[in-house]
Amino acid sequence: MLHLRIMTPHDRTDAVLALIDRTVGTTHVAVLSGAARDPAGDIVLCDVARESGDELLHGLRRLGVDRDGAIAVDHIDLSLSARAEQAELEAPGEAADAVIWEQLAEATHEESTLTITYLLFLGIATMIAACGVVLDNAILIVGAMALGPEFGPLAGICTGLVQREPRLAGRSAFALVVGFAVAMAATTLFSLAMTGLGQFDEAMLENPRPNTSFIWQPDPFSFIVALLAGMAGTLSLTSAKSGALVGVAISVTTVPAAANAAVALSYRDYGQMWGSATQLALNLCGIVLAGVATLVGWKLLWRTQQHRMVRRPDAPRLP
Repeated sequence: MLHLRIMTPHDRTDAVLALIDRTVGTTHVAVLSGAARDPAGDIVLCDVARESGDELLHGLRRLGVDRDGAIAVDHIDLSLSARAEQAELEAPGEAADAVIWEQLAEATHEESTLTITYLLFLGIATMIAACGVVLDNAILIVGAMALGPEFGPLAGICTGLVQREPRLAGRSAFALVVGFAVAMAATTLFSLAMTGLGQFDEAMLENPRPNTSFIWQPDPFSFIVALLAGMAGTLSLTSAKSGALVGVAISVTTVPAAANAAVALSYRDYGQMWGSATQLALNLCGIVLAGVATLVGWKLLWRTQQHRMVRRPDAPRLP
């Protein structure tokens, strides 16, 4: 269940209450008349099943409540109520499958913004991966993949394309490109510094590396894995199962490919550099393609349920 706190102008309170009453899966409605001071108006509280949450939020935005008032949404971890149970039964589909598009856009907005923290995480992850490719250490590669924050901008690109929000897609793409450019430049300097300190040498990069050679040798499976990872990552965001993102992070070699390209560049090994760059491009494109397809699929699926989002006038409710 989701809990909504709605600050609405006095002249729209009745319309808001009518919308809540028409939306299936709503309950625990309360009105605090004149309680809102800034902006002035009323406060309406209600709970709604996650499956119906997106439809209710769209209706509130059509009424202009987000513009002239405010809408706050909280996730309810526990609700001991027979009415809440009935609301969840009335709502179509399952809560785990529901997509709250406003919540998704807000989450990807935060994760896809170019910040110093984002650049530091991506840079550190790429440097750790550089150590992994030089030492042929799979543990370091996995650690770097889990640390990399690049899925946030990738999800932002997918959401922006599907929701037709070019600003979100453009900002996410900018963060992704600039982030990898800065991380690879920093890792190239890091590789040169480690070489000067006698910790790296070209022979370590050129020697057979059975544990990490796949990073700069792309094949059809690279794109296939990227597609599957993009689908899984998008599903984890839309269903709020963030734990699955860890599995996605360690299944796609975006950060290690960037690291291998940077180290190869420092030694002017253009063969490995271009191979790693190709691996990186294939993985990024695969994730975006799968993410867009997954979001479009969810959108079409829930569109078939829209007729069930409106409560029938004769639908029974608890007294």
